[in-house]
Amino acid sequence: MIVKSEQYYFKLKMKTNLVKTIALFITIAVFGCSKTVEPTPSISLFDDAEEALSGGITTVKDATSAAFGLPTPNLSTESMAKHLLGDAGVGATFVPAPALINPGLGPLFNNNSCTSCHQRDGRGRPPLEGEELNTMLFRISMAGTDEHGGPKAVPLFGLQAQHKAIFGKLPEMEFDITYTEQTENFADGEKTFLRKPNNKIINPYLPIPAGMLLSARVTTPFIGLGLLEALEDKTITDLADENDRNGDGISGKANYVWDIKAQKNTLGKYGWKASQPTLLQQSAAAFEGDMGITSSLFPDENSLGQIQDVLPHTPEISDEKLDQIKHYIATLGVPARRNVQDAQVKQGRVLFIQANCNSCHVMKLKTGNLAGLPEVSNQYIRPFTDLLLHDMGEGLTDNRPDFKATATEWRTAPLWGIGLTKIVNGHTFFLHDGRARNLTEAILWHGGEGQKSKDSFKKMAKTEREAMVKFLESL
Repeated sequence: MIVKSEQYYFKLKMKTNLVKTIALFITIAVFGCSKTVEPTPSISLFDDAEEALSGGITTVKDATSAAFGLPTPNLSTESMAKHLLGDAGVGATFVPAPALINPGLGPLFNNNSCTSCHQRDGRGRPPLEGEELNTMLFRISMAGTDEHGGPKAVPLFGLQAQHKAIFGKLPEMEFDITYTEQTENFADGEKTFLRKPNNKIINPYLPIPAGMLLSARVTTPFIGLGLLEALEDKTITDLADENDRNGDGISGKANYVWDIKAQKNTLGKYGWKASQPTLLQQSAAAFEGDMGITSSLFPDENSLGQIQDVLPHTPEISDEKLDQIKHYIATLGVPARRNVQDAQVKQGRVLFIQANCNSCHVMKLKTGNLAGLPEVSNQYIRPFTDLLLHDMGEGLTDNRPDFKATATEWRTAPLWGIGLTKIVNGHTFFLHDGRARNLTEAILWHGGEGQKSKDSFKKMAKTEREAMVKFLESL
């Protein structure tokens, strides 16, 4: 078994006695969870220590490839034990039933473990030339809505395209992704190139219905998701300005989506269009959609056109294990900011605010009380998001509505940890489909409500643009 950093286990021993620690190691070994990390470098004292603590007390001062996979430092012994059980579940590789360990994969799926998509608990990317989809998937739907106001499922295909299948079944479809380049000019005469994806369906197992809507999505980091769940609804809705009453061109709105447990539409927080209301439902939906693993929340198989002969069965993942996995994700620490004393970083912070980027990427919020998770409750956090939907213009449209989100509207992506993407995941592909190859390109794709901020960035001198990117890399 490949283990985490020495710092991780030092923290663990501080939280648990030796007997419990050995028992938990055995549990992890049984589930087969492992991560590769480098030694933790020292992180200098911060000029503004409070601002550097992105996750409040849940912040971890680690800037290695393990930065997204460490527990919050304030876990109780009991909470740490549950965190490690959830860690084992996230790292588990599922196989088709019947099997003694981790059965239930498929019949159709996109991947066979959580960590296959969320590598090192981090950010996915589109496939490189010659690769198959690995940390990216495609949402699908038809025009119109379902009975709850959500996307309308595609007959015999559902709401997500599965490009893998167990023996004896056929993948629903495969994809070919190419790019068209376009030029973007800065005011100082420098230019750069943006790439627009062209997504083509190939080898569908059944004819694709006319008018099917298709939206590419890369996986997002796990960090801070418990803190986002702890944000009270009012904290988010108070930031909304759907009719732009203040005239600043920013008109964020909340998405309201179907909550299965509550049996009503509630505030959406998770996903690229804020289409899931809770971390538990988000996790269960990923098991069903990504791996074909049913639960009490999603009891039906996802392979609608190929399993007419399958009888009803008990959930393939238990409520207990699903709760452990949710707990693990909710109690991951948020990496501290780096280089906050750097003059260029400070300049970039000023430019970020002057360009009004902080109107959507809200820099500071406070969590409320989250039942069962005191670790993430009542924390001042710096997620750089308002969790609201914003019109990002036709350039980023996916032509696919999702509850109250229109085709051009996307949830403001949290920016905490974004500067560690290269270290943790080995790439710098950003936005919902990974089209942006770096942070500069991500900014230049902003349209709609983000157009003025983009224009401000384009008018900056090269040294100012570099400073703003340097600031983002410190997050």
